[in-house]
Amino acid sequence: MADAANDIRADLEKQIADLKKEMSKISKSLASRASDAMDDAEEAFEDGKGRAHQAVAHVREQAHVAVGAMRDNPGTTATVLSTVGLIGLAAGMLLSGVLSGDRRR
Repeated sequence: MADAANDIRADLEKQIADLKKEMSKISKSLASRASDAMDDAEEAFEDGKGRAHQAVAHVREQAHVAVGAMRDNPGTTATVLSTVGLIGLAAGMLLSGVLSGDRRR
C-alpha cells in the first residue's frame, strides 16, 4: 500500500513539475508577444507623429501662401469674401424658408 501511495505521489509530483514547465513556457510566450505588440504600437505612434508633423507643416505653408495672395490682391480678397458672405446669407434665408414651410404643414 505504501508503494502505491509513493507511486501516486511521485506521479503527481512529476505532473506538477511538467505543469510548472508548461506555465513557464506560456508566460515567456505571452511576454514575448506583449513585447512585440508594444514595439508595433510604438512604431505606429512614431509613424503617425511624423505624418502629423508633415501635415501641419504643409497646412502652415499653404496658409502663408494664401495670406500672401490676400495681401497682394486686397480688392479680389474683399470681393471673394463678400460673395461668400452673400451666398451664406442667401443659403440661410433659403433654409429658414424651407424649415418654416415644413412647420406650417
